Amino acid sequence: MSDSSEEQTIQKYYDVALELVMKCGPVASEGYEQAKTDYQTKDAFYDFVTVYDKKVEDLLIAGLKKAFPETQFIGEEDTATNKSEPELTDAPTWIIDPIDGTTNFIRRFPNWCISVGLAIRKELVVGIVYIPVVNEMYSAWKGQGAYLNGQRISVSKCTKIKNAVFGAELSLIQYPPIHDKQIKRICKLTSNCSGCRSMGSAAVSLCYVARGSLDCFAVDDLHPWDIAGGALIIREAGGLVQHSKGGEFSILKPDCIAAATPELAKDMIDLINEADELTDFTF
Repeated sequence: MSDSSEEQTIQKYYDVALELVMKCGPVASEGYEQAKTDYQTKDAFYDFVTVYDKKVEDLLIAGLKKAFPETQFIGEEDTATNKSEPELTDAPTWIIDPIDGTTNFIRRFPNWCISVGLAIRKELVVGIVYIPVVNEMYSAWKGQGAYLNGQRISVSKCTKIKNAVFGAELSLIQYPPIHDKQIKRICKLTSNCSGCRSMGSAAVSLCYVARGSLDCFAVDDLHPWDIAGGALIIREAGGLVQHSKGGEFSILKPDCIAAATPELAKDMIDLINEADELTDFTF
C-alpha cells in the first residue's frame, strides 16, 4: 500500500470512528444523569462496571465491524467477560474503553470519557477521547496533529519537573502487589513538582497533557484500553509517551510516562528510578 493510499485509509477509519464515538456520548450520558446508576464489581472491590460500559462498547464494535469488517478488536468489557488476554497482531485493531473513569461516572464526577485507539502493524495511528459532560472531543490521526473540538492543541513548553503540574493515578495504591511501588513513585514525583492532580481517568489525564493543562503524567499497571486513545493524541500534540523506565512503551503493557518535552521526560524517569531504589518512604 502506498503512503497516500494508507493515509486515505487511516483518515476513513478516523472519520467513521469519530462519528460513532460522538453518537455514543448521549448513550453514556443517560446513565451519568440518572439519580442512581447500578454497578457491579469486577475482580477487585474498587473495579466497577455498569450496563452503560457494555452498551457503549457493543455500539462501537457493531458500528466499526459494519464499516470495517477486516478490523479486529480489543475491548475492556469483552476482554473481562471472556477472561482473555488481549492480543495485538499486525491487523488493524481497535482498542476500546467504553467508559474510562467508571468510578467518576458512578459518583457523578465529570472526568470520565469514551476512549478509542486504532493500531495498524502494532503502531497507534488513530486516537479519540470524548468527555461527554463537557462536550470535549480530543482526536488525532498519525501525522495530522491533535485537536480539541476541531481546534489544534499542543503540549506545554515545560522542561523541568520543579515547574511542572504532574498528573497521577492515585487509586492504583489500592492494589496490594504494586502498593509500595506506587507510593514511592508518587511521593518522589509530587515532592519535586509544582503541583499534582489526580483525575481518576488515565485517558482524560493524557488529553490534559496534550492540551497543556498538565505538563506530565505517569502510570503503570493499567491496560491497553486505558492508554491507547490518549497516547497518540499526546504525540500528535508534540509531546512524548515513553516507558516509565525509559525507551519505547508497549501498548499491551502500557507502563508509561507522558511529558511535554524530552527534558521533562528525563527528569521524570530519573525520579522514578530513584524511587524504585528506595528501601523506605523517606523523601
